This record gives sequence, structure tokens and C-alpha cells, in this order.
Amino acid sequence: MKLARYRLPSYEPAVGVVDGDRLTRLNLSGGPSTLAAILEADDPLALVESLVDRPQVTPLANVSLLPPIDAQEVWAAGVTYKCSRAARMEESGPAASYYDRVYAAERPELFMKATPHRVVGHGQPIRIRTDSKWNVPEPELTLVLNSRLRLVGFTIGNDVSSRDIEGDNPLYLPQAKIYNQSAGIGPWITLPDAMPPRKEIGIRLVIRRGNAVAFEGHTSIAEMARSFEELIDWLGRDNSFPNGVMLMTGTGIVPESDFTLQAGDVVHITIDGIGTLSNGVGTGYTS
Repeated sequence: MKLARYRLPSYEPAVGVVDGDRLTRLNLSGGPSTLAAILEADDPLALVESLVDRPQVTPLANVSLLPPIDAQEVWAAGVTYKCSRAARMEESGPAASYYDRVYAAERPELFMKATPHRVVGHGQPIRIRTDSKWNVPEPELTLVLNSRLRLVGFTIGNDVSSRDIEGDNPLYLPQAKIYNQSAGIGPWITLPDAMPPRKEIGIRLVIRRGNAVAFEGHTSIAEMARSFEELIDWLGRDNSFPNGVMLMTGTGIVPESDFTLQAGDVVHITIDGIGTLSNGVGTGYTS
């Protein structure tokens, strides 16, 4: 089952079930009022089935999707794939050894990526920093966790990164990662029972520039060096998330060092079991 947030004609947010090219609205009157509240239930699937408002079916093409996030924080894991380790070492010069060490270390790299107002959804523009000249998307399977750190769903994340800022000094990581419209998330959340086996989850990235493909790549979760459970365990150590949290699990697709995003590019990330998250690229802030 796939759950989406979307905007009603009255501009109010709503929650619905995506089934192929249709979306069925959930009746949230008198019950949970948000998608995050649904995911807090002991059995989100059973709760959703009790909330389906079958007369309220809309073609998905007629719906304005919102990012599937309410008040959750967004965190990310780094250097969980070999190619990510190599890319971070390449960009970091004298600090390269740090990334080589963290790939094999017991403790993973975990960092805050975004708060909800910095997140954009499917069809909305991600942004490259105006003070950076080397920017890339990072396609990542994203874990959806409730306040008890229970894995309740999966979505697609785009951990947009300024590689020149991060490479200049590892202490600049927050500036390379956290800014307005720096995180794409969507297009919806797939509940765990509807996902393929983990080792069979493929991730594909296509970046289009005009009528041409500027870059494309593919990887799979089988290439990850750490398990979901390991990352969740470390994220929850001495930390709490009363509104739940989304955790990007790292990227296994890194464009060549001579590639940088440009305004007008369109980034498409497809993950098996979820769908495709598409975002145009801009430079100016969109409120």
C-alpha cells in the first residue's frame, strides 16, 4: 500500500491511498488528522483500510502531491556504499582518510539533513546553493520511522549536496547539506509489506538537461555496507524523535567529478516498490 499527501482544491492537505493511476482519499474526520499520525498506529495498514473513503477516488494525474512529511526531522547516513566512499575521498583532499575510516568503522556517519520546511515533494524544485559551483543529487532509499523508531514505511530521498563546500573542509558538511529546498522526498510512502525483498530493491537515477540525458546510473540495496537495523539503532542512541523521523540511507550513485547540476535540469529517481521522484533544479528560493 502507498500513502500520499496531496492538496485539495481548497488548498487543505489530505491523505490518500495510491493504486496505479488513482488516488482514494482517506476520511480523517474524527480520527488521525495527519499521515504521521496514521504511521504512529500499532497497525497502520488496518487503520488505513478502515479510513478509505471509496466514493472519493481521483485520477492521480489531477492531484497536486505534497511531500509525504508532517513534522518529522530528516536525517541521513553517509558513506554506506563503496562508490560514495571513493567520491568523498576524491573531493576531500587531505581529509580523505576520514571517509575511508568511517566506511569500515563500527559507528556510521549520521547527520541532520532537513526540517520539514526545507523539504520539497514530487514535481517541486530542488535548489542548488548560490555560493557553490559543484552540486549533485544523491538518490537514496529513505526509511520512514515513527516516534518509537519502528520502521513503518519507505520513500525516495534526494540528498542534494554541494561537493565543493564539503570537500573544502569536512566541518562545512552542514552548509553543504542543509539549506532551503535541499531535500527532495516523495512521491509517497510505501508500507513495508508492499516492498520487494531488500536485496532486490534497485535504485535508478536519470538527470535530463533539455532533451538529452546528462547523466544516468543504477545501484541496488544489495550494495549497502550497513543494514537498515544498524542505522536505526545508531540513530536512536541517546536521541528521541517525538514526531518521527525519516532517514536517508546513503547513495550508491555518484556522477563523475566533472558533472554539476545546472538550473533547468530535471532529476528523476526511481526505486523499486515505490515509484519515481522527479524534481526540477533551480537556484532561487521558492517559499
